[in-house]
Amino acid sequence: MAYKLLFFYVLACLCLQVLTCNATVYMVGDNSGWDVSTDLNSWVKGKTFNVGDSLLFQYSSGNTVNEVTRNNFNACNVTQAIQIYTGGNTTIPLTQPGDRFFVCGNKLYCFGGMKLQVHVNGAQGVNAPATAPGLAPQASTNNNNASPNFSTSNGSPYGGRGSLIFGACVGAIVTLLFGVII
Repeated sequence: MAYKLLFFYVLACLCLQVLTCNATVYMVGDNSGWDVSTDLNSWVKGKTFNVGDSLLFQYSSGNTVNEVTRNNFNACNVTQAIQIYTGGNTTIPLTQPGDRFFVCGNKLYCFGGMKLQVHVNGAQGVNAPATAPGLAPQASTNNNNASPNFSTSNGSPYGGRGSLIFGACVGAIVTLLFGVII
């Protein structure tokens, strides 16, 4: 009976590891956050964004995060946003491959560099076409998501595909051992 409890405990831990460690949460701008003083062009360099990752925007209540099209990004046109986020703490999941474009709702801040272009790779890490997602403009929303317990904005995954493979291998070994013991 003790072996069965141990088996289920180990299996539950492995499942929890696999469920919580397969994506990266990037804190936009690191400690500086979503701010006009942050060099977002430098921040994005060297990072690889994949479907399943998330962007965590932390900003003052006077700012917004506007998702826009490529043309509106280049022109700092903040009036035709695909989505507008407010509240100072916004997590945006990267659910589709392609380019995503974010600007501050304050046009002057956008011209000052408070804008971010992110290329999202597909699930297999294959480069996707460089097009903006085909989303229709939507009404403003308030997205006050709580900050996650971990933040790895340096591009190194907190877990990732290797962790998933490791968890599956350990789970298979535990299952085999459980079969031999019983």
